[in-house]
Amino acid sequence: MPEEDFADIRRSVAALCAGFPGEYWRELDRERQYPSAFVGALTEAGFLAALIPEDYGGSGLPLAAAAAILEEIQASGCNGGACHAQMYTMGTILRHGSEAQKQAWLPGIASGALRLQAFGVTEPTSGTDTLSIATTAVRHGDRFVVNGQKVWTSRAEHSDLMILLARTTPKEQVVRRGDGLSVFVVDLREAVGKGVTIRPIRAMLNHATTEVFFDDLEIPAENLIGQQDKGFRYILDGMNAERILIAGECVGDARWFIDKATAYAGERVVFGRPIGRNQGIQFPIARAYADMRAAKLMVREAASLFDSGQPCGAEANMAKLLAADASWKAADMCLQTHGGFGFAEDYDVERKFRETRLYQVAPISTNLILAYLGEHVLGLPRSY
Repeated sequence: MPEEDFADIRRSVAALCAGFPGEYWRELDRERQYPSAFVGALTEAGFLAALIPEDYGGSGLPLAAAAAILEEIQASGCNGGACHAQMYTMGTILRHGSEAQKQAWLPGIASGALRLQAFGVTEPTSGTDTLSIATTAVRHGDRFVVNGQKVWTSRAEHSDLMILLARTTPKEQVVRRGDGLSVFVVDLREAVGKGVTIRPIRAMLNHATTEVFFDDLEIPAENLIGQQDKGFRYILDGMNAERILIAGECVGDARWFIDKATAYAGERVVFGRPIGRNQGIQFPIARAYADMRAAKLMVREAASLFDSGQPCGAEANMAKLLAADASWKAADMCLQTHGGFGFAEDYDVERKFRETRLYQVAPISTNLILAYLGEHVLGLPRSY
């Protein structure tokens, strides 16, 4: 679907974001507080239910539209990372859950009555080596008992539900490396204090991230998504959507940095002339713009393939790689353009600089994307 078809959506998102200026985000950043008012406004406007089918109370929009929403949020100087998982984490239920599970959870997620923003996958000892996770879920009758730990589980304190990946068959007993892992929905409203402990992690950016401990947590067997031991492929299935949407955010960040730098370079006068007249300032801004436009085309291609049901693993990874690089280069350029003022809180550059740096590392590091492309696209020997 062509981007121009989302012009109305983009305008609506930009209008909503205008009500949450830099002062709002700076105050939250200082206190490391969650942007509840912003998330509430996005929920009420229906933007976070974009990908949920109309049958379950959502908008039934394509992934390309969701990427446009997140791009505009970032381009407006806001931060969709506070709630973007509400858009795509539910995809595990939508694509692999039973009809009963969809009816039980999706309408509430669509309306905002239920928040599903927590994704329990990464562990302290395994990192991105997902097949080596140690959190276990052992079946006892009509329940699973979970023990283990997750880390970098963002928004767990602000979610009602969590998608959890746990090992249900020991690694040494599986035939295929990808078997033995299962996916569950955890109702955090019932679990916290009764087998689940959530501890915030204070980080260099305000991302509401946590570590989560499971101590004999009991989960009803009916909360198992899909087949037992087949959960790893369910998680992989959702990662393409996540990477495309994050790439959309990065494009939005790059746009913000470019607009900010362009405006400053046109207004800031040094030695009797605007600094934007100097090629040392002008060329890096122009280069950042070209990189952003190229990344945006890759995001569009990846989203188009996803929406048409075609394989898009390589494109989703390249979109995330190129967009994250574009946003980080634009951030560095913008800070350099502002000079000392780029470090001043009131300009918002240093906050956005810290925020966009995350995407070189998460949700997957740049090097792992390159390893994927080397092996699966170029046919080079496996490197890890």
